[in-house]
Amino acid sequence: MNSTVLLTIISLGMLAAIAAVILYFVARKFRVYEDPRIDQVQEILPAANCGGCGFAGCRNFAEALVAAESFEGLNCPVGGAETMNNAAAILGKVAAAADPTVAVLKCNGAPASRPKTSRYDGPSDCRIAHSLYLGESDCSYGCLGNGDCVRACKFGAMYMDKATELPVIIDDKCVSCGACVKACPRSLIELRKRAKKDRKIYVACSNCDKGAVARRACKVACIACGKCVKVCEFDAIKIENNLAYIDAAKCTFCRKCVTECPTDAILEINFPPRKVKPEPQAEPATN
Repeated sequence: MNSTVLLTIISLGMLAAIAAVILYFVARKFRVYEDPRIDQVQEILPAANCGGCGFAGCRNFAEALVAAESFEGLNCPVGGAETMNNAAAILGKVAAAADPTVAVLKCNGAPASRPKTSRYDGPSDCRIAHSLYLGESDCSYGCLGNGDCVRACKFGAMYMDKATELPVIIDDKCVSCGACVKACPRSLIELRKRAKKDRKIYVACSNCDKGAVARRACKVACIACGKCVKVCEFDAIKIENNLAYIDAAKCTFCRKCVTECPTDAILEINFPPRKVKPEPQAEPATN
C-alpha cells in the first residue's frame, strides 16, 4: 500500500515537472515583449481615459507614442504641451506644437429667439429626439436641449442653463477632450483655437436654411447676408451652405463683423465693453 502511494506521488511529481518545463518553453517562445517605456509614458499621462487623443485610453495612447516614429498627429488635449514634452523627453523625440483649443456651442437659439412650436414628450436624450423628429421649434438644426453633451463631459466643464435651455461651456474647466463634440447628434459643438483671455468670436448658428426661412425659425439665425464677409479685412470669413463661418486661425478680433451682423448671430466672448462714443454737443445758438 505504501509503495503504491509513493509511486503515485513520484509519478504526479514527474508529470508536474514535465508540465512545468513545457510551459516554461512555451511561455518563452510565445511571450509578448512590452517596451518598459510604455509604463513610463503612461505614468505621466493624466489618466483621464477620455478618448480625446483618439485612442481608447491612456494606456493605448502611451503604446502609440512609443511605437510612433514621430509625434505628428498625436496629442493629449488634457495634458497639453507640458505632458507631450515630458513624453518626448522620455522617448528621445520631439513633440509637435499644437494650439490649445476650447469647445464652443454653435447655437444661440434660446426660447425667446427660437419659439417652440411643438412639444417633445419622449426620453430626455438628444440622439433619440434627433432620430424621431426635427425639434420643438421650426429650426431643425438647433440644440435639442436634453444635455447629452453635459452628461458626456467628465470634467464638469458644462451645465444646462435653465433660462436659455442651452448648454454652457466653462472655459477654465474645458480640456478639449472632444467628448461633447461626439455626443451631439447635430454637430453643434466645435473645438476652436483658444485665444488669450479665452476671447472668442464665432458664428453661433448652424442653420443651413435660406435666410428668410432661418430668420422665421430663429431671430438670431445667420441669414448668409454676406455683410460680415465684406467688412472683414483679413479674409477670415466665408459663407458655405447658407451659413457664415469664421476661421479662428485668421481672425484678428477686430470685431467689425460683430457689429455688422444684422441678426446678432456672431458672438464676442470675454471682451471688454465697447467704448461708447460721446454724442456731439449742439453748438450754442448765436443771436
